[in-house]
Amino acid sequence: MSQQTPLTDLNAINEILACVGQAPVTSIDTTTNLYELVGTEYKQLTIPTNPDVAMAQQNLLEVSRRVQSEGWAFNKEYNFPITPEVSTKRVRYSDNMLQMDLAQGRAEYGNLSTVKRNGFLYERYHHTFEWDFPVLYCDMLWYFDWQDLPRPIQDYAIKKASAQYSMRVIGDPNLYQILEGQAMECRAYALEYDTTQGEYTFFGHPQGRDYYVPYQPYHSLYR
Repeated sequence: MSQQTPLTDLNAINEILACVGQAPVTSIDTTTNLYELVGTEYKQLTIPTNPDVAMAQQNLLEVSRRVQSEGWAFNKEYNFPITPEVSTKRVRYSDNMLQMDLAQGRAEYGNLSTVKRNGFLYERYHHTFEWDFPVLYCDMLWYFDWQDLPRPIQDYAIKKASAQYSMRVIGDPNLYQILEGQAMECRAYALEYDTTQGEYTFFGHPQGRDYYVPYQPYHSLYR
């Protein structure tokens, strides 16, 4: 049985280019004669090979972030422990955090309400950035790099990015409608994947508690 080839950034960008009739590329970036100082070492800079590739790459990044911001089973995490900074008692947002909120259902948090402000977790009820809890338990929404996304999510993001790219480059409404239709089909597959992974029920998804199991008649036949 052959293994599935991972879908790289280059594969995704070439698929976006193909949707508008452009030729594929063999590389996203190319080296330049410019260098930047990183720490104590100079590293050679890279730039996109051409403007079309740069725009396709930018569209893919934009759509990937928007799609992940919807919240799926693969990038949601509940009751995740976070330790405030010792010196400031603050909780800093990292680059891979799309959303962070105090875990629901924990009595110790009462009616506390949080938002992101100036890169930190801010409590609106007491108007403070400082937390006296040694550990905060939060419901998280994470941002993942392209290679770490499930394939159905990647397919949906590619088709969505292709539709957006076609409007910016070609501007043909008929092509946009075709690509948007393909994106909706891929979204259906992504939702099916998410439904299976999330194990949702008609009565919701009670984290940390037992799922409701409806009556099943065949149980009466057990002897």
